[in-house]
Amino acid sequence: MKIFSAILLAAALLAAPQSAHAQKFTVEFEWGNIPLCNTGSPNTVKNPIFRLKNVPKGTKFISFTLTDIDVPSYNHGGGTVPYTGQTEIKPGAFTYESPCPPSGSHTYEWEATGKDDDGFFSGTTGTAKASKSYP
Repeated sequence: MKIFSAILLAAALLAAPQSAHAQKFTVEFEWGNIPLCNTGSPNTVKNPIFRLKNVPKGTKFISFTLTDIDVPSYNHGGGTVPYTGQTEIKPGAFTYESPCPPSGSHTYEWEATGKDDDGFFSGTTGTAKASKSYP
């Protein structure tokens, strides 16, 4: 009977919902008021508005990187900002090369990577991604 009870307890623990600290780190963004660009020559602009949820414990900095999914070889840059518990990063925290597809629309992805410090050997606390088309 003890073995059966232990099996039931283990099954119940496995089926229990995860605690709040285990929720997935997410990022959302809005392009904001960046100038329309469709020439293939990006503008240097302020970062978009980022909204953060469930940033992993121990995060002291968040590094943002923009990738054009259609042309991943082009480096749009990004930036690193201190993290002090905020849920929103406002424009002006860093600059980057704006989306600027030479024809049509491209899909762009922001990757937010939590870091436990800003040094070369910093550890990653978690990663979140969000993508949108432009224009």
